[in-house]
Amino acid sequence: MAMKATGSRTKFVDGGSEHHTQYIHRVKLSNLKTGNMYLYRCGSSYGWSSIFKFRALPDDAQAAKNGVRFAVYGDMGNDNAQSLGRLQVEAQDGLYDAILHVGDFAYDFFRANGSVGDEFMRQIQSAAAYLPYMTCPGNHEENYNFTNYKNRFTMPKYEDVQNLWYSWNIGPAHIIAFSTEVNFFLQYGFAPLKHQMEWLYADLAEATKPENLAKHPWIITMGHRPMYCTTDDNDDCTKDEYFGITRVAFEDLFYKYGVDLEIWAHEHSYERFWPLYDFKVYNGSVDAPYTNPKAPAHIVTGSAGCRERTDKFGPNKPYVAFTSTDYGYTRMTIVNSTHINMEQVSDDKGGQVIDKFTIIKNTHGPDAWL
Repeated sequence: MAMKATGSRTKFVDGGSEHHTQYIHRVKLSNLKTGNMYLYRCGSSYGWSSIFKFRALPDDAQAAKNGVRFAVYGDMGNDNAQSLGRLQVEAQDGLYDAILHVGDFAYDFFRANGSVGDEFMRQIQSAAAYLPYMTCPGNHEENYNFTNYKNRFTMPKYEDVQNLWYSWNIGPAHIIAFSTEVNFFLQYGFAPLKHQMEWLYADLAEATKPENLAKHPWIITMGHRPMYCTTDDNDDCTKDEYFGITRVAFEDLFYKYGVDLEIWAHEHSYERFWPLYDFKVYNGSVDAPYTNPKAPAHIVTGSAGCRERTDKFGPNKPYVAFTSTDYGYTRMTIVNSTHINMEQVSDDKGGQVIDKFTIIKNTHGPDAWL
């Protein structure tokens, strides 16, 4: 192997009674050629890993030609990670450019003095070693002020907020990962909530400048606890218009800046909504609801598999388009600046696609709602 990169290590001590200690190694790879395949291994003179491979992310021209493909899911644990085998094969076969894991890992990182977290990281290696594994925190990461989550992953601008919120551009999309949890676990202070909101306002304002929308017109958010759901568990997303913490905190902001697609998890099910704002449906038309809609599209995809099993649904609501309690995950393909294809894969049904829809938008940003 002709190229070599040297990184750094950080000592991490778990908050459990045994104070389990390990060292997290981080290496930044520079001067990669977009779209090229690379073989690599990790280690030192004390020992080396197996050889893995990854493809560098496409540049804008490559993405415009081939599209950008993602596997999307949340709520995957060590036990009953039913979708993982299929995802491992698809990741190694090059079906995706990146994975978006929308919170809740391992169930839980901190359990058994961090050994459950160690095992989970070994489990996902057969996918995460082959492509970017992009994350946001969920409620199951809360213990010891999210320290396991903060230390076990390295997202963009890690030095600033340790993976709690960040954004990145890929092809025609600007993807925002954020923490719904800073609005719930207030025992860690109000500063994270305040700082994230300030950052979100600034990031969205920058992303929707005309020159940036021209390059990355799709604005996609990923956060763990959804604004809307119809499961029968009395979670925050089942509350009415005055009491849903996530919806009250973020809905007006995301609508103001024309967010196109909002991806959620937390509920152990799959749920697709009609284009939705303030409990009202804003379909593009009767025949083509996702063609130039006048509100964001929402999905909840939290059924990858964990020890808590799947959730049941309560009464249907008029803003719900499709529901499923099958274990599975979502495929998202950003085809170009006007089309995104979405599919829901059922692992229970052997990989069958049980739901699909296409978002078509000729206008992005705040003007999309006019």
